Amino acid sequence: MRRFMGFVRKEFYHIFRDRRTAAILFGMPVVQLLLFGFAIRNEISEVKLGILDRSHDPVTREITDRVLASGTFKAMRNLNSQSEIGAAFASGAMNEAVVFEPGFGARFQREGTGDLQVITDGSDPNVSRIVTGYTATIVREYLREMSPGSIETGVVPVPLLLFNPSLKSVYLFVPGLMALILMLVSALMTSISITREKETGTLEVLLVSSLGPVQIIAGKVVPYMLLSVVNVLTVLVLAFTVFGVPCRGSVVLLVLESLLFIMTALSLGMFISTITASQQAAMMISLGGLLLPTILLSGFIFPVASMPLPLQLISNIIPARWYLVIVRAIMLKGADFSYLWRETMILAFMTAVLVTASVRKFSERLQ
Repeated sequence: MRRFMGFVRKEFYHIFRDRRTAAILFGMPVVQLLLFGFAIRNEISEVKLGILDRSHDPVTREITDRVLASGTFKAMRNLNSQSEIGAAFASGAMNEAVVFEPGFGARFQREGTGDLQVITDGSDPNVSRIVTGYTATIVREYLREMSPGSIETGVVPVPLLLFNPSLKSVYLFVPGLMALILMLVSALMTSISITREKETGTLEVLLVSSLGPVQIIAGKVVPYMLLSVVNVLTVLVLAFTVFGVPCRGSVVLLVLESLLFIMTALSLGMFISTITASQQAAMMISLGGLLLPTILLSGFIFPVASMPLPLQLISNIIPARWYLVIVRAIMLKGADFSYLWRETMILAFMTAVLVTASVRKFSERLQ
């Protein structure tokens, strides 16, 4: 029994010897609980709405006011033509458009019917279903107040889903899995590369070699970069041939943007490896600090707009959030670089900052 207790004390000593590892062990459950508790939400709290009102009568204005007064919808623009809808959705400026037919109010008062179209972004099927249901409920409540028989006479919002009319869930998950796989291979595997050198004692060999910090880091990064490129091409081929996910935009632009995200993930993994002393700590930081936020805070499954403001702010520093916007816009919406330059610049800035920090941190360790 005494030997057993001594063995247990020894294991506790190894755990708490590295303060960072101990802090991760105790802090990770709290972080996970907060992330899951606040990020996993099925309701939608903000919908960017566009109105195409071809009638301009009191009925259409009242319906518009009722929709906006619900607190879920935020007016983004008044549309002038049908052609503006596609561009607004492709740029991400709008999540939903409501289209009133000409003479909607007069026809409703005369016949008790009218055409009302609700157009949503089908690239996120779950959000599209919820948003369409919200809008239909508000319209029905208003029509019930105006004319109790109007619901039976046929004024029902007709949904139209752009980019994914059949509501295939693979259109949502395949781009998200691309970000997840690249983050797993690039950041996680790279994060343990230098820490492995520290633990095995081969870092001293690098210290006396003629290689500079940039060359050492590049040598660590290149193999994982090539592996990530192969993974991107494999995922794209499977997405097109097996799952039938289209690529309505430029494949070349998609590959180039994926290369940029790979560089961001690799630089993030290298930065983690320079600030940790063990492979265990590097792996735990990568799993808890990268993969969970990628799943929960990037918009992969749960819409960012529905999260509390603090988590929305934190999501801005998650590289996968911006990459998901790019991938979905290119593959599903056919967007070009003119719509995606802002997200591209953000990823490029993150990469530059992380590479600079990694080289500086590693240079300090070499000295």
